Amino acid sequence: MTRPEKIQINTSPPVSDEIRKTTCYMCACRCGINVHMKGGEVVYIEGNRDHPVNKGVLCGKGSSGLMQHLAPSRLRAPLKRVGPRGAGEFEKISWDEAYDIAAGWLAPIREKDPKRLAFFTGRDQSQSFTSWWAQAFGTPNYAAHGGFCSVNMAAGGIYTMGGAFWEFGQPDWDRTRMFVLFGVAEDHDSNPIKMGIGKVKANGGKIVGVNPIRSGYNAVADEWVGITPGTDGLFILSLIHELFRSGKVDLDYLRRYTNAGFLVDEDPQSPQQGLFLRDKDGKPLVIDQATGKAVAFDKPGALANLAASKKTGKITHRTVFQLMAERYLSDEYAPEAVAERCGLTPTRIRNLAAEFARVAFEEEIVLDRPWTDWKGEKHDKMIGRPISFHAMRGISAHSNGFQTARALHVLQILLGSVEVPGGFRFKPPYPKPPEAHPKPHAGAQPGKPLDGPHLGYPLGPEHLLMDEDGTPKRIDKAFSWENPLSAHGLMHMVISNAHAGDPYKIDTLFMYMANMAWNSTMNTSEVIRMLTDKDENGDYVIPHIIYSDAYSSETVAYADLILPDTTYLERHDCISLLDRPICEAEAAADSIRWPVVEPDRDVRGFQTALIQLGAKLGLPGMVNEDGTAKYADYADYIQNHERRPGVGPLAGWRGTDGDKSGRGEPNPNQLEKYIENGGFWIGHIPEEAQFYKPWNKAYQDWAVEIGLFDAPAPYVFNLYVEPLRKMQLAAEGQGDIQPPDHLRERIKRTMDPLPIWYEPFEDTNVDVNEFPVHALTQRPMHMYHSWGTQNAWLRQITGKNYLYLPTKIWESGGFKEGDYARVTSAHGSIVVPVALHAALNEHTVWTWNAIGKRKGAWALDEDAPEATEGFLLNHLIHELQPPKGDGMRWANSDPVTGQAAWFDLRVKIEKADPKPAESQPSLPPIKSPVGKGPKNVARKI
Repeated sequence: MTRPEKIQINTSPPVSDEIRKTTCYMCACRCGINVHMKGGEVVYIEGNRDHPVNKGVLCGKGSSGLMQHLAPSRLRAPLKRVGPRGAGEFEKISWDEAYDIAAGWLAPIREKDPKRLAFFTGRDQSQSFTSWWAQAFGTPNYAAHGGFCSVNMAAGGIYTMGGAFWEFGQPDWDRTRMFVLFGVAEDHDSNPIKMGIGKVKANGGKIVGVNPIRSGYNAVADEWVGITPGTDGLFILSLIHELFRSGKVDLDYLRRYTNAGFLVDEDPQSPQQGLFLRDKDGKPLVIDQATGKAVAFDKPGALANLAASKKTGKITHRTVFQLMAERYLSDEYAPEAVAERCGLTPTRIRNLAAEFARVAFEEEIVLDRPWTDWKGEKHDKMIGRPISFHAMRGISAHSNGFQTARALHVLQILLGSVEVPGGFRFKPPYPKPPEAHPKPHAGAQPGKPLDGPHLGYPLGPEHLLMDEDGTPKRIDKAFSWENPLSAHGLMHMVISNAHAGDPYKIDTLFMYMANMAWNSTMNTSEVIRMLTDKDENGDYVIPHIIYSDAYSSETVAYADLILPDTTYLERHDCISLLDRPICEAEAAADSIRWPVVEPDRDVRGFQTALIQLGAKLGLPGMVNEDGTAKYADYADYIQNHERRPGVGPLAGWRGTDGDKSGRGEPNPNQLEKYIENGGFWIGHIPEEAQFYKPWNKAYQDWAVEIGLFDAPAPYVFNLYVEPLRKMQLAAEGQGDIQPPDHLRERIKRTMDPLPIWYEPFEDTNVDVNEFPVHALTQRPMHMYHSWGTQNAWLRQITGKNYLYLPTKIWESGGFKEGDYARVTSAHGSIVVPVALHAALNEHTVWTWNAIGKRKGAWALDEDAPEATEGFLLNHLIHELQPPKGDGMRWANSDPVTGQAAWFDLRVKIEKADPKPAESQPSLPPIKSPVGKGPKNVARKI
């Protein structure tokens, strides 16, 4: 008998004949990817092991980018509406005709009244560019998606310490011993967090997840804290109470690096009550511990006495630290007073506070690394507190989210765990305190650019954007008394305000990647009505709508002119230090996308379309003196534009020879150098500059050298935010700029300079006995916003969504598998499929966001599960709070920043009997300009 011949199996056959390296766009991580090509076509996507963001790790979204690139829902040419809005009836036109139509609407606006253009973009990752375009046009009405996403987190972090989580910073993954997550959306920063969690666990550290829902990161946490929605701030302040009570705060850190020692006016009769005592140069004063004298906080050699006080005339001044201790040692923040409301026990809160303190102080890290601080004092060691935090939209998307974010940042600072070994570390170009950011501008004049950047960080009432009569200057009412610190604008209010003509009418709504006719808006059905509503003359209330997207989304049907975008593999993009960078805590970095393939359709990258439209309009900075276009396209802009001398969109390979980093003249071969290097550039921070960034002389000098700053800008953290107190003073009647009477009490209550907690607005505006259940949405780790459920691969993971019910509600309602529930809020009702989720706060239900689709959109079949069984909670959420009987309708937003309060939603749940044929509401199908895709999306190379 002869043995059979051994068969050799090639387990790694070649999958491509070329690899092109670029940057992923399947979420906002912006990981490096290797795009495998065969015969000039994309066949496979994997992670780039050399890339600083993901180091080769790639998630399901990133790998599925191939199907995003091939999606049947891709738009194919510019479109002009020929039927009524919402009918989806279009005719294909040329780009020249599209630009002629757009310019025909926009040019007269610019010459007469630029504010009649409202230009708002979604998750476009090029906001430094789009804001530059809008500023050149001259409209004050520009912002991106942050106002309905996580502005509370960003603004709370900037005002407190000069940065926040995610793009602003990251834990010291290699050294931290405890990592605590609060309300983190699972699609955010997913690969770096997954890698980091793996490191922490491998190093023997502990993961704590604070979230009403145990899924994703919380499912792999060593300890899950199933908090009641909207009470995170109360829980954090109770932890702070325990730290003060036990004396477990880092006093040396506080006196050196924060305003804990600043002296505050305590006289109730003083017009300066609550403001800092300052010297003749305007610098806040502290009491020097050595001399007992009042000196400027930044005087070399001075160290603040945190327990000091000073009497000036009849006015007593006490330190911020004393005001904090007095407030947070109050019984109202004791664990016994807050635990039940938070869904916890007093013992649980005390134990967590004790564990935080133990890790911070008993597992102290000491690095033998000399450094010199901002006052010239030399230190031979770097002291670390190995506890780090991360938080996102879960705590941000509440009407008390700004103060909750502030509380979390203050908790970090009290432990001394920010910008130290083992703690939270900033990523360049952060940290940047509010004083280093622009102030908002709205000085619109016919035919001229805006008088400065649209968005910024007000430091007092003098920086608000209102006419003399108090009318907001922006269509979204950002930076008015309704939302004074609205650093990202209020995209969720634009359509409602424009439809109401409050504060004024607009002519053209211009949007990009913002699905405001479906999942990106509150009150979806009513917003659809607003987009199609006509006035008494039969004209649309919003006269013109221009929309750009790569895909046939729900919003496409409601536009008058469509500018079709490319996929991310077909265009140039710039992930810039001027914008939302990809840096690491130990390095500055930026990256590009570039056309690894050319489009097979008549489409153009949106940024290129803006460049070309701007040139047609003759916008300053986009045309030469003879009126010809200054930039051919976005790639030309990226390579040759300078925001200020020597500083442009990209920091790598600057200078005519490409030998400079950060600062340098434009390099005509810059994009080629990025492509040769895998699509990214990285510049490492010197070792002695990698910690204590706000106060480290070496870091400040390095930041100036590469163009992050023009001069060193050391500062201290703001435990006490004086600009908030200035707003309160105005509400108390001080100063020339006064809020309207109906807002005074709200400003005084919510804009406290020390973190506070108040009930989410919906809890006080609806009957919580009638609506006892909290309802939340999460974005799934394997999908991102609304982009995933058109993807042939990702649809196989989640093709429909359920409303997940905790055991208590499931059993009391008599639910069983396959049932539907009627879910009712004060605003509306939906009927949806339900499933049991035992690892869930007992007062909370939740679902995945943006799985549900409108029939006819995204090239899906009308009977697709996303369209028949998928659903949105958005139908239950109004952009305004219910009437209170006083004639006022409060915005369903945080009163400080205007952040959309998505997660304040209260509902009641009852079994739907009989079971419906499909989820309700079931809106009529819309016609798609791309039709339906094939039953199976497949391709053989």
